[in-house]
Amino acid sequence: MYKNIATQSIHKPLHKTMDISVDVLRLDQIHPVISGNKWFKLKYHLEAALRENKKGILTFGGAYSNHLVATAVVCSENNLSSTGIIRGEESFPENDSIRQMKEAGMQIMYVTREAYKNKEVLARDFIATNQEYYYVPEGGQSAEGIKGAGEILSFAGNDYTHIISAVGTGTTLAGLINASSGQQQIIGICVLKIADTNANEIELFIKSNTSKNNYSIIYDYHFGGYARKTDPLIAFMNELYNYEQIPTDFVYTGKMFFAVDDLIRQNFFPRRSKLLIVHTGGLQGNRSLPAGTLVF
Repeated sequence: MYKNIATQSIHKPLHKTMDISVDVLRLDQIHPVISGNKWFKLKYHLEAALRENKKGILTFGGAYSNHLVATAVVCSENNLSSTGIIRGEESFPENDSIRQMKEAGMQIMYVTREAYKNKEVLARDFIATNQEYYYVPEGGQSAEGIKGAGEILSFAGNDYTHIISAVGTGTTLAGLINASSGQQQIIGICVLKIADTNANEIELFIKSNTSKNNYSIIYDYHFGGYARKTDPLIAFMNELYNYEQIPTDFVYTGKMFFAVDDLIRQNFFPRRSKLLIVHTGGLQGNRSLPAGTLVF
């Protein structure tokens, strides 16, 4: 599963001007579907489900969820059933993500957005009548997910001053923080539009699951909110691919790479900093874009 992970250097004139080096940890190359941080967050859940001889895995997500797609394929490849509880009403025609979940054998259950707020109750009720299932929280947000994400840095050198990742649930960022050295700075680029940037669920989750303070979360690059985009973001993604052959998605990684460039331009990083950008995959999210929007 890990054989395709590589570290790629980016050499932009801006980096030379600012005396900063930038590498990308290409987790997107792990697997066509179970790519990036998705595999790391699912790894120990899968091991537990198999060890406990469970029949299948239950989890949650939205209609375009990379986590749900990855879970469906992981289960299919390991002879497990899968059920995904999806926020919102069923719509037609089905999007590519839903079709891919179903093609991998996932059973889909739609619930109202109000009911979805009580995911733990929904999970408990489902498991009560389906005890042969193993429950994975949305996005792998759990101790197991953090443990798996903590292994990401074992595929990179230890001389980076800053490690940067996109942030959704905070699970990957927590794992990176736990695995980092005290001298490294971990920076999360939040892809959600969050009103309270000091006290929110992501910050609470990270503080509850880490013991280091060598991190910060930047909330200025959501481009309107989760899965929102702008023409400048799309143009940046196309330019990045043309120059570096690095594909990104508009939900997570495109925003992260854009943020890094902008922060470098603003002198956010001290000179002679060595940055590691963690490419967390999720490229299938681009399938919702009109054909021709992206050059890759």
